[in-house]
Amino acid sequence: MTKCFNELKHYDLNGHWSLVFSYFLHFKMTKKEEKKLNEKLQTRPPVVVILGHVDHGKTSLLDYIRKTKVVEKESGGITQHIGAYQAEHNGKKITFIDTPGHEAFSAMRSRGAKVADIALLVVAADDGVKPQTKEAIEHIKKAGLATIVVLNKIDKPDVLIDKVKSQLMENGLAVESYGGEIPSVNVSAKTGKGIDDLLEVILLVSEMAELKADLLKPASGVVVESYQDAHRGPTAVLLVQEGVLRDRDIVLAESTFGTIKRMENSRGGQVEEAPASRPVVAMGLNVVPFVGEKWQVVENLEEARTKSAQKSVLEQKKRAQAEVLDIGPDKKVLNIILKADVIGSLEAIRESLQSIQSEEVILRTLKAEVGDIGEADIKLAESANALIIGFRVKSSNVYNQLAEQKDVPISIFNVIYELIQKIREGMSNLLEPEIVRTVLAKLKVIAIFKPVKNGQVFGAKVLSGRVEKGLWVDVFRGEEKIGRGKILHLQHEKEEMENIAAGKNAGILFKADFQVELDDILETYREERRKRKL
Repeated sequence: MTKCFNELKHYDLNGHWSLVFSYFLHFKMTKKEEKKLNEKLQTRPPVVVILGHVDHGKTSLLDYIRKTKVVEKESGGITQHIGAYQAEHNGKKITFIDTPGHEAFSAMRSRGAKVADIALLVVAADDGVKPQTKEAIEHIKKAGLATIVVLNKIDKPDVLIDKVKSQLMENGLAVESYGGEIPSVNVSAKTGKGIDDLLEVILLVSEMAELKADLLKPASGVVVESYQDAHRGPTAVLLVQEGVLRDRDIVLAESTFGTIKRMENSRGGQVEEAPASRPVVAMGLNVVPFVGEKWQVVENLEEARTKSAQKSVLEQKKRAQAEVLDIGPDKKVLNIILKADVIGSLEAIRESLQSIQSEEVILRTLKAEVGDIGEADIKLAESANALIIGFRVKSSNVYNQLAEQKDVPISIFNVIYELIQKIREGMSNLLEPEIVRTVLAKLKVIAIFKPVKNGQVFGAKVLSGRVEKGLWVDVFRGEEKIGRGKILHLQHEKEEMENIAAGKNAGILFKADFQVELDDILETYREERRKRKL
């Protein structure tokens, strides 16, 4: 500081000491403020989301980390499905967001919630880049996340690591070994090989990003999971992003509010407070919030109640507008009933369904709720001719038999991607088929004979293709199509034929409601009805 003051004195050529002294005091105050700010901002653990193609090992990877790196040991070590977990490696914590797929991550992001700091893109080393891998890459790019490529299943014999890296480069992700800046780690979620290396890389990327949070601010964050607990009521998994969330804090989310009555970790153990980057299961909100909602701690219940009422009115208006369907007379409708394990899954499915676009078929969700499939669902499906689609829920044998009696289809899935494909297939089945017309032969009328009782008789030269008995024929006179008829019999040099090739003359018995004339052009064709897909 003295050196800096002397330098300022040296450059004060006009002797303006007061100005220099003022600058010195300002400089000193700024340093104090900077020190105070640094005391407030503390390093926080990284929040990591795992994305990738179905069956490439996302769940297996997280399961291995959870079993070996989660240090919480309460409640007999039984881990709840809470949507987020905190692991520890070499004394440092890492938070993992466990979503049903990149659809849920997208649902969170669509609400404006920045959930994660780092994305792990899991790619099977024996399979390579697949459709969902490409979708995940797009999500990662849009979210602007630091990325680590995880090449999984290296324990398998037919790994294609270089090929996979080349495919990633073709899709805009260049790993370090291919001249890029994105780190990649080879792992086996089955054996655990490379997992420690992966955690090291996560911590290194986190350190370079200098992730910090203001622990003196009122706590705030994002809802990463939510559901209605039969015994404890509305339950939400809250990820803390700023400040420290404490027991008895008053929390205001976008659709609900309440006083925190109890907080738990992923093992069901009670938690008194949760600093930034820590996920907790929280009880005490009035209703179940939506995944991706932002929340904050407020001073009193009156403030929470007032703000929540204002937000609720706006949210209802938005949802009402979004659910208005333009169903015209030419449009068909696929009715569905959605049942899921948790609200987060419902939100993820709804988000994914928006990607199915069709001008001919409307997708209408009659009911979307958490819980197993029951009698009321089957009765509604029967009356509305709807499909029942379940995600990670159950349907008892009694209800399955009832659904079969009522001819109500029930489909239950554990992977959102497969569920969406089922709905896409159901909508495709309602599309009018595509009529594909294939021209088989062209002929020119060269002679007209006397009509017979059951049709016309004329001679024609086969210009191209092969004319066959029994085919439909379009007849053209000049540029104008004058009608359609059918070939009943074919002859070549007075011999009955099933087909006649190009270059030969044909005698034809033809049935139509008009008269063929000389020089008319005939096109024989075959039509095929092909199923269309969305």
